[in-house]
Amino acid sequence: MAAFLRKIITIVLILDSLFLISAKADNIRFRGAWIATVANIDWPSPEAVGYPATQQQEMIAILDSLQALGINAVIFQVRPTADALYWSELEPWSHWLTGVQGFWQDNGGILAGIDEQYDPLEFVTAEAHDRNMEVHAWLNPYRVTISSMDTSMLVPNHVMRMHPDWFWQYGEQWYFEPGLDETRQWICHVVEDIVSRYDIDAIHMDDYFYPYPKPRQPLPDKACFEANPRGFTDIRDWRRNNVNMAIRDISRTIRRTNPNVEFGISPFGVWRNNTRDSLGSATTAGLTNYDNLYADVLYWIREGWIDYVCPQLYWHIGNRAADFYTLAHWWAQSVDRANLDYAKKAFRRLTSDEMAPPASKDDIIHPSPIPAKFCKLYIGMAPYRLGSEKEAAAWRTGNEIDRQMKINRSIPLIEGECFYSVKPLLRNPLGVCDTLRHYYLP
Repeated sequence: MAAFLRKIITIVLILDSLFLISAKADNIRFRGAWIATVANIDWPSPEAVGYPATQQQEMIAILDSLQALGINAVIFQVRPTADALYWSELEPWSHWLTGVQGFWQDNGGILAGIDEQYDPLEFVTAEAHDRNMEVHAWLNPYRVTISSMDTSMLVPNHVMRMHPDWFWQYGEQWYFEPGLDETRQWICHVVEDIVSRYDIDAIHMDDYFYPYPKPRQPLPDKACFEANPRGFTDIRDWRRNNVNMAIRDISRTIRRTNPNVEFGISPFGVWRNNTRDSLGSATTAGLTNYDNLYADVLYWIREGWIDYVCPQLYWHIGNRAADFYTLAHWWAQSVDRANLDYAKKAFRRLTSDEMAPPASKDDIIHPSPIPAKFCKLYIGMAPYRLGSEKEAAAWRTGNEIDRQMKINRSIPLIEGECFYSVKPLLRNPLGVCDTLRHYYLP
């Protein structure tokens, strides 16, 4: 009887959640901004590299400025290239933080007197939480270098030096081979380490899964595919499955380690064009998540693996290939449909006469039969385009971000907005900061 009542309660919770998803009034609850650290895009400044006290001052100024705009969450990049902007025994200090990968640059004795326990992620988390702001730790799963980096700079105990067979080069950059179980396990180990030690609110990944394709340069993974195809005959399906398994395992790792921490993805803004798939958007983008980056985001939602999705809709309203208005509505409808598919699956599982026992402890995602939260939809936006002479007229006339925020508020399923990135946002192009204050502050 107790088990039956538990199932009934869970079914009610599912139906109630679905009703709430479609009946929100003040729908924009999440108001975030990305703080990019790769190549010192947002923080720390080049002048602050290697200087912890200066870095802390810069971060406090950023958080104070964001708080004054009504921002209530920061997505802080802590693992840009298989390195760390936090204390880690697995991966080395990022050279964008310290000046030299793996070590704090001395800078003429400037480190003397600095607290040896300075930990940027711990510092950001404490300062942001003091301001009632969430912290989402942003990781890139596969990238090891960017084009400006040389592998000679990697420290001797870097995972790429210890396991060179886990990696391949594409263009001028190096990546983990997603087809190997060992690389997936390594990434989960990194995630578990962060989630178990820091008071963060979420783990976040953006659009970099398989690398963006280069003309006439095939990915160098044919040998790995042939060695372990796992039943696939099409290498493209095999690649998607590699990423699916990574997202599944990361999700399980987070929920097993700390179920209060969310898992969010910010994918490229087009899943598929409807010329390739009837479920796709009315777009003609030359690149898509599914076909080129091998990221089947809608599948992850249907499986209940992610807590929010924040597609990067970095195009203006009326863009011929990828219109913001069209995509905002498409993502809302698609996330709603995927959440419903997940609810139906959970309903069938919970109403079955017997629940099959898990195959292993790794299959136990939740401590009870209550399913994960439904995936929330946030919209990634591009204030960095405002006012640039290189951009289309829409970005140079009036305030395109204001126009897009109006659209977001007309779609109840959109629950949040996030801005890329902090530095261009705080420059206040075309008065965008006034726009945020208008919408976010009482």
